[in-house]
Amino acid sequence: MTRPSRDPGPAAVGSRDPHPARSGLLGGVSVAVTLSVAGLLVVALVTLAVGSGQLPFLSAGGNGRGGSSGGGAVSKTPTPSNVVVVPTPAPGVSVPGVLLYAKDGNIWTQSKGQATQLTTGGNDSMPSFTPDGQNVLFVRTRYVKGLWNDGTGALAYYAMDVPSVMEVPTSGGTPKQLLDGSYHPPGKGQWMAWIREPELAPNGRTLAIATDLPNPAAAGADVVLKLYDLKTGRLTDPGLAEVAPLGHQDPAWRPDGKVLAYVYNNRDGANGVPQIYGYTPATGAAKPISGPGYLHPSWSPDGQYLAATKTTAYGTDIAILNAATGAEVALLTNDGSSWAPVWSPAGDQVAYLHADGQVVDLRLVTLKGAAGAWTAGATTDLTQSAGLDSVSRPGWYIPADEMPVATPASGGSSAAPAGSSPASPSPS
Repeated sequence: MTRPSRDPGPAAVGSRDPHPARSGLLGGVSVAVTLSVAGLLVVALVTLAVGSGQLPFLSAGGNGRGGSSGGGAVSKTPTPSNVVVVPTPAPGVSVPGVLLYAKDGNIWTQSKGQATQLTTGGNDSMPSFTPDGQNVLFVRTRYVKGLWNDGTGALAYYAMDVPSVMEVPTSGGTPKQLLDGSYHPPGKGQWMAWIREPELAPNGRTLAIATDLPNPAAAGADVVLKLYDLKTGRLTDPGLAEVAPLGHQDPAWRPDGKVLAYVYNNRDGANGVPQIYGYTPATGAAKPISGPGYLHPSWSPDGQYLAATKTTAYGTDIAILNAATGAEVALLTNDGSSWAPVWSPAGDQVAYLHADGQVVDLRLVTLKGAAGAWTAGATTDLTQSAGLDSVSRPGWYIPADEMPVATPASGGSSAAPAGSSPASPSPS
């Protein structure tokens, strides 16, 4: 990603940016920090997108954008064309339901061996299904010429990509806006907030996001987990602990809606040390689920396990954790180039992003063995040379009429926790 000649670079921007959390190593969002593991292409891609690409810059004047990129810009990998090739699954591998991902700034679904482009325009990322699978939430950015203090007391124009949470029917249609990241303080001026990774709770109204709304210019306004009520329009800050300015990321609701997993970002020198936490809205309590080194949680259908990205000095791989103890019970990949898992709502497969060279694709592994003692079975490519967006987690929804019948031999969904009812088909 080449910076325009008018782009002063991160150091200079940080000196003028009235929001200190947007400058330096963090770049306003912690993904670059949390994925700081040596020798991994994925880290370079994400660091480029977040650390270098997602900052407001002083505008070059007129309508020039000056190389800005805001709260929802994506990391793009080389692709042959604006299509997605869906290869034939490995023999014996069935892929029910609808998969969801982003490519070249657009949202795509994939079902029955066919990929369908859901949005156009190249400014969309971070999609997720609504609980009923009928709609898709995502982040869309739009160019805004902001006006803000340049650090000397004078107002200057900034080129910004302002994020919004959008919703579009899974069957296709016109997206509608649910939440906007524009910030208009009293008086003259316009700034922007970060909005990332919208995840709707099973109740259909509580939206979890990582954001610095409602006032991104306030001291200490880091990008942290907050809850937005779609019915009342109220934004709630649970006040969860953080290591400033690293904040939180990767919200994921447990299928019963009683626990919200998220990533608490920390660091050890220049290396990110992410850790999965669980927040219980009913009590307001949050506690660690995993030890250090895990991110991108995705719940099993019964809520007893989490698929997660495991970070090491050699790269990132897909692991399964016991949600009650945090113990790692399975390692599904060992290539150092796999991340962002999504658990099948049927319980017997995990899809994840995988990098081959500079191209990101979606891959699938089938789980073998009993629940909690899984091993990795057959692996198959779900896309071929697609160049998917590396910072957008995939999604998966299986309607009831496509839900396979689990058998003990399949190693599918494990038993539901004591005192709870089995989870109904829902998106991951």
